[in-house]
Order: sequence, then C-alpha cells, then structure tokens
Amino acid sequence: MKTAEIKLVVTLDDQNVPENITWESTDGESSEALAAKALFLALWDPHYKNSMRIDLWTKDMPIDEMKRFFYETLQTLGDTFLRASGDDEMAKAVIGDLRDYCDHFAEKMEVTQTK
Repeated sequence: MKTAEIKLVVTLDDQNVPENITWESTDGESSEALAAKALFLALWDPHYKNSMRIDLWTKDMPIDEMKRFFYETLQTLGDTFLRASGDDEMAKAVIGDLRDYCDHFAEKMEVTQTK
C-alpha cells in the first residue's frame, strides 16, 4: 500500500490574518514548497455526515484573482462530481445547470473565460 502526504503551511500576521500559504506533497513533482494565495479545503465527516471546511486567503490576494479562483473552483467541482457519480445521467443534467451558472457568474464577476 502506498501513502502520500500533503503539507500546508500558513504564516499569520499578529492579527492571525494569513500572509503566506505554501504547500507540498510527497507525490508532487517539486521537491520544494509551492506558494499559494488562497485555498479551499473540504473534508467529509462520515460520523456527523457533514463537511468540514477551511477557507483561507492571503491579505494580498487581489479581488480579480479571488473571483477567478471561485469561478475555477465551481467549474472543477462539477468535473469532480461527474467523475464521482460515474457519469450518471442525472448528474450530467445537474452539471449542465452548474455550467450555466458558472457562465453567469463569470459574466457578472467579469471573469475572463478561457476555452
């Protein structure tokens, strides 16, 4: 059996606001920690049947990058759900609705979409 470890390091200022976020993985291509400006971490708690989340961003994260981060996260959540559901027909239909919302979000937030 193989195991992998993901390490997140958050440097806080004196007000506990994130200044720097770095991450590294034992399965990663890089042997050094990589910088990040924001993270959304969601874990499923099987005992309580709910999600546990950590949402962090550095104080110098520009709002235009945060909008793009939200947009891309919503898009990839749809991709993940499709893979997890085994391409279930109902999931495909719902993901279509999510894609429509992502287009709407991108337009309202003036996020440049790349196709």
